[in-house]
Amino acid sequence: MNKIVKIIIALVICLSVGYSASIVTRPSVESWYPTLIKPFFNPPNWIFMPMWTLLYILMAVAAGLVWDKIKEQSEEVKKALLFFIIQLTLNAIWSYLFFGLKNPLLALVEIALLLLMIYETYLKFIKINKTAGYLLIPYMAWVSFALILNASIWWLNK
Repeated sequence: MNKIVKIIIALVICLSVGYSASIVTRPSVESWYPTLIKPFFNPPNWIFMPMWTLLYILMAVAAGLVWDKIKEQSEEVKKALLFFIIQLTLNAIWSYLFFGLKNPLLALVEIALLLLMIYETYLKFIKINKTAGYLLIPYMAWVSFALILNASIWWLNK
């Protein structure tokens, strides 16, 4: 299997996770989320979909680039992709906790764990393929911002 096919498979997986999270998110964005007190730096709702789409694409390319090194660095790649799958799963769970269960505190605890897993994934990816590691930096930055936003929303609405 060539690199492009691996990237496409990773893209389908990442975008599927994003789409499934949006199914949980959408009803609450229209009903519950507008009722919350939000901090002054809360971005407009329209920014989230294009931002997450871009981040899922960057994640997929990163995963595909790492996966492409499986023959040369089998154990390292398997471990890196395991961390990638764990963080991707945590990514989806956050939407369920915050928007599905409407529980910003539980989501806050979970997003802190997510950020740590993204960082671990970054450390593993950068050792295998520098470009793959760099592609995760915008994701780490956005989730760092999301953690601060989540914490602020929890604090303002407790």
